[in-house]
Amino acid sequence: MPQKSKIEWTEISWNPVTGCHKIGPGCDHCYAERFAERFRGVPGHPYEVGFDLTLRHDRLSLPVQWRRPKVIFVNSMSDLFHKGIPRSYVDRVFETMEAADWHVFQVLTKRSTLMRDYINRRHGTGLAPRHIWLGVSVENKQARSRVRHLQEVNAQIRFISAEPLLEDLGDIDLDGIHWLIAGGESGAGARPMKFQWACGLRNRCQTSGTAFFFKQWVPTATTANAGQRKPMGGCSKAGFGTRCPRFDEGRH
Repeated sequence: MPQKSKIEWTEISWNPVTGCHKIGPGCDHCYAERFAERFRGVPGHPYEVGFDLTLRHDRLSLPVQWRRPKVIFVNSMSDLFHKGIPRSYVDRVFETMEAADWHVFQVLTKRSTLMRDYINRRHGTGLAPRHIWLGVSVENKQARSRVRHLQEVNAQIRFISAEPLLEDLGDIDLDGIHWLIAGGESGAGARPMKFQWACGLRNRCQTSGTAFFFKQWVPTATTANAGQRKPMGGCSKAGFGTRCPRFDEGRH
């Protein structure tokens, strides 16, 4: 049976690939790398090779075996559009997702042009299935170009993960974006996040009609003892969603 994910905006994770390489400041304190490298060299452990890029062929068909509908984060321990992953293998991942259409799959990448080109080539003038949500990470203003690439993807559901949120994203264009997740960094050396940055995103989501999900403040000794609650500094808590949005009647 799949194990419930600790990531608040999904239910379970599916990792047909593990391992990655850093491509920007959002990767600096990668939780996946930190976890995997703890087990490098441990004989027989799934992460015996640490965070080296690894294709997990034995996991490709797992979602088909999970008969109860789930919201599934694809590759929480990698990036499906890493240049080192053969296109033929990405095809097999998408074949599984397309076949297991009783689930919702959340595909998140920092390699936005590669995702755009792959999806548009795969579906031509059509759209990716509605149960496959396609998203990009946007941690700072420099990464806002990924939003434009996402808007060019032939998708029915598009989302942004603004985490770790490292600065005010300013006048971000949310046209065609259905969901935005925002949150501070966690773990050792977590970089600060200002309340106003999250509030600004919440306000833009309300204006554009984009569903908003707030994940967490940057943990401190104070917030750890208060369930991650911090004073909002004049920003109302209204609209700080804490559940995965529903885009279909009766389903996520």
